[in-house]
Amino acid sequence: MPSFEYSARDRSSGKTVQGIIEAVSQVEGLGILKDRGLLVTSINESRSRRKSTANKRKKKKRITIDDKVLFSRQMATMVNAGLPLIEGLSILGENIENGSFAAVINQIKSDVEGGDTLTDAMAKHPRVFDTLYVNLIRAGEAAGMLDQILLQLSTYLEKASSLQRKIKSAMIYPSVIVSVAVAVVTLLLIKVVPIFAEIFDSFDAELPAPTKLMIGASEFLQANFLYFLIGGVVGGFLFKQYIRTEQGRFQFDKALLKFPIIGELFQKVAIAKFTRTFSTLLRSGVNIIVSLEIVAKSSGNKVVEKAVFNVRDSIKEGESIATPLKEADVFPSMVVRMIDIGERTGALDEMLIKIADYYEEQVDIAVAGLTSLMEPLIICFLGVVVGGIVISMFLPMFQLGSIVGH
Repeated sequence: MPSFEYSARDRSSGKTVQGIIEAVSQVEGLGILKDRGLLVTSINESRSRRKSTANKRKKKKRITIDDKVLFSRQMATMVNAGLPLIEGLSILGENIENGSFAAVINQIKSDVEGGDTLTDAMAKHPRVFDTLYVNLIRAGEAAGMLDQILLQLSTYLEKASSLQRKIKSAMIYPSVIVSVAVAVVTLLLIKVVPIFAEIFDSFDAELPAPTKLMIGASEFLQANFLYFLIGGVVGGFLFKQYIRTEQGRFQFDKALLKFPIIGELFQKVAIAKFTRTFSTLLRSGVNIIVSLEIVAKSSGNKVVEKAVFNVRDSIKEGESIATPLKEADVFPSMVVRMIDIGERTGALDEMLIKIADYYEEQVDIAVAGLTSLMEPLIICFLGVVVGGIVISMFLPMFQLGSIVGH
């Protein structure tokens, strides 16, 4: 088991204590020492372990939500144990396996050593720590409850990560099947149908209408395949550029929420994310106006963003939250009523948590339902398309067989 050298102050006697402790990690070691009544001032790997780990090169990878969840939980434990902030950042910078994230943490540590607050140091890395994260840390530093805020952040990020995974799992299967279907149909039309067409040329007979249609489609695709390919690439590029514009993104998100089958799923995800983010900010003591601005920018949906900004403007004018939410045509009447009740009773954050919990459960149900619904639909589609091509190619064979039989 790894060993760590520590320096601490005994809470009862006030004496400085030094020693070595065995633990799975520095964070676990901190917890053990805290339980012993010690206020840890430093804890580092033993010299022998430092030598063995110094040679291990950290891989630079994309920084994920899971990286930030682990960082937030470990940092909360260290702050709660009374470890100085710089010491905690130093420990995490040394132990984080993701080289890219470790470099960011080490830079934050250097900035804090240079006199920056943790909030200001994190704000210099907006791609890693977004507006929501930075503002919650600011609230935690101001209220002297940084450890609690970090735990809230880790819980929030875990929920957000879970929602992302559910959406991906719901979309991956149909996307793969549709891609395979398109590839199979294209291959049949370009490679297989022409072979049958050559055979049919030797027949001195009228071909059935479905066969003619399929051969015509094959010839058209072969003659224009390059144009289709270029058109697809250019169309995809132009579409991507369009949805990068404010209006384009708004129209795309609006269509997504109204889209058959998957629209309801995206609506539930948007509601769950909105209520979870809003409740986390309010519970952390962030001003409601600032909270709404952060929620709007982190919503990931322009329709929701516009609705939340309207809520912010109405509150500035002394109005309630419920009215602009109702007008947005995104939030169901049940959600609007619950938020209205929460606002009137002074328990808005608690009501938002209940809504978030409910809709996260609904997302689970919707994902399971979507998968079970899409599977037979896609299989039927594949059967009709591929089966139609195959049957149309064999119809002349059947026709020829019946002629020979007579």
